[in-house]
Amino acid sequence: MTDRVEGREKVTGQAKYAFEYPAEDVAYAAAVQASVGKGEVAAVDTEAALRLPGVLAVLFWENAPKLGEVSDGELALFQSPKVSYRGQFVAAVVGETLETAREAARLLHIEYTEETPDVRLRADHPGLYKPAKVNPVFPADTEQGEPEDAFRDSAVRVDVTYTTPAEHNNPMEPHTTLAQWNDDGTLTLYDSNQGASTVQATVAKLFGLDPAQVRVVSPHVGGGFGSKGTPRPNVVLAAMAARAVGRPVKFAVPRQQMFATTGYRTPTIQRLRLGADEDGRLNAIVHEVFEQTSTVREFAEQTATPTRVMYQAPHRRTSHRLVRLDVPSPSWMRAPGETPGMYALESAMDELAIAAGIDPIELRVRNDTDREPESGLPFSSRNLVACLREGADRFGWAGRDPAPGVRREGRKLIGTGVAASTYPAYMPPNKATARAEPDGTFTVRIAAADIGTGARTALTLIAAEALKADLDQVRVEIGDSSFPKASVAGGSGGTAGWGTAVVRACEALRGMLNGSVPPEGLEASADTAEEIRAREKYARHAFGAQFAEVEVDADTGEVRVRRMLGVFAAGRIINPKTARSQFIGGMTMGIGMALMEESVMDAEFGGYLNRDLAQYHVPACADVRDIDATWVEESDPHLNPMGSKGIGEIGLVGAAAAVGNAVHHATGVRVRDLPITPARLLDNF
Repeated sequence: MTDRVEGREKVTGQAKYAFEYPAEDVAYAAAVQASVGKGEVAAVDTEAALRLPGVLAVLFWENAPKLGEVSDGELALFQSPKVSYRGQFVAAVVGETLETAREAARLLHIEYTEETPDVRLRADHPGLYKPAKVNPVFPADTEQGEPEDAFRDSAVRVDVTYTTPAEHNNPMEPHTTLAQWNDDGTLTLYDSNQGASTVQATVAKLFGLDPAQVRVVSPHVGGGFGSKGTPRPNVVLAAMAARAVGRPVKFAVPRQQMFATTGYRTPTIQRLRLGADEDGRLNAIVHEVFEQTSTVREFAEQTATPTRVMYQAPHRRTSHRLVRLDVPSPSWMRAPGETPGMYALESAMDELAIAAGIDPIELRVRNDTDREPESGLPFSSRNLVACLREGADRFGWAGRDPAPGVRREGRKLIGTGVAASTYPAYMPPNKATARAEPDGTFTVRIAAADIGTGARTALTLIAAEALKADLDQVRVEIGDSSFPKASVAGGSGGTAGWGTAVVRACEALRGMLNGSVPPEGLEASADTAEEIRAREKYARHAFGAQFAEVEVDADTGEVRVRRMLGVFAAGRIINPKTARSQFIGGMTMGIGMALMEESVMDAEFGGYLNRDLAQYHVPACADVRDIDATWVEESDPHLNPMGSKGIGEIGLVGAAAAVGNAVHHATGVRVRDLPITPARLLDNF
């Protein structure tokens, strides 16, 4: 149970975040968002803004420098007059102070030629198409057997449609950049991101630089949840503005502007058809997904992919259909794909259990498998059943009355629910160095990112073990693009990917040590790309089970989660203290998904209406009364030197379904459109 190695720095304020870095003669940028949902910028009147004392520059499409091409069209800042969605950045003002820049941005007058935006996702939209792939490289569609015939001939059938709304990542630290052009033409960026190496490579392409001419510094990051996994317009705007005024520029995206410019989880419409025999064994699974992307860039969330992993059935089909709308670009949000996909699948499994008259845990056990159903690959390890059994015992599942709406405490209706969880065990290639210092300490460097997950602490533990050294002898330095290239903090692959590179570098260093360390020190490096390519073929996934007990006010429809338990099988847990924190954080997000999170689109003008944390509700302490997470011991020799699987996202996967299933058990009302609000419940009481 190791405390965070940087804990003291954070609680004493010594840990610097992007906006806090000092810079001499610094200026500030403020962005202007499009007020129309689709069209073009016809004219920009800068006179009033430039008259304001302290205004240094106004940037928009007519005077902005030309940028190099990258795959993400959201980064083509001010490159054309086109407006693709309401809230898109169309201009920026640079001022001596932040207040000056924001006031000048308000004074900027922009005229538009306006078109009617198309902003509503629907399953019959004429623009729906099959994407070439879904995130990151999965096929959009898969099919085995005869799913239509098998479903029709099944003794027990469920045919239901679920919807999930757009949801927004809301990290505590906003998207922030301090950009500084140096006298030698190089660029230094203090930036809040999930991968300094990725930001370095992208920004270099945009500004026509060699990657070595761009340094990205981000040792401390105040959250991301996927929204900082790739560069966002803030880093481009800051660098562009700094070059225009010849001074360092700071730009932090205000919370209200983040809702349009930094990504979100796409809304989904999902039709699930499950067919089973009288004993509940699945014959057919059909999972059809409809979701949106923008006209600026394609992002196709892999919503149906967990259905390809979870349960055996000889006849199966999954499909994704996408439509380009005049909306901001969706992107990664914690466990993209798996989170909405497993909500639908695990809700449908609950409905199937009721239809078949089988306990929901027993139904899942009967459909367990030792091979990935679609690929046929053996699982490197799969302890879903162990999670279900352990969770049932700890949660007190035995003796549960399966009938919904029968347990009451005064005006409160009480119910319990269960759902399974899964997430891939990714391991991206990475590089690292390990250095022995003359004073007997060790320094490990890798351009990894700690976005609050405890990654720095986990890597320190991994390095100390590999070096056979005490923890206080090891210093791990991360968050700098000048360090060995690292993958992004995403896909729950950080500990596995970064950790493997650290282990290999430390092993190489130990092989070099022979007595005393020379005055200049000793250094070894590692690159795990070849090792990863040579891995044996296994299906590598983490699994879990989520349990929830809710109370529903019979008069108001208000739902409270009384208690929640998650049990996970995620390989070796490197640091139990921070691991438990990650699991509980994910489960808390699942409560938000189930009961309150919803980004509301203005159907007429475009743009999200609830653009702050007063209107976009996330769980607070009062919403999380009793929540616990634990894990089963799992030894898996087919993963990595540590034997670990990712844990950052699986805590969220399945959580919303567990809450939704508990609400149904409490009330007898099945709400298939998230979030489960009092209004949606009361309409069906």
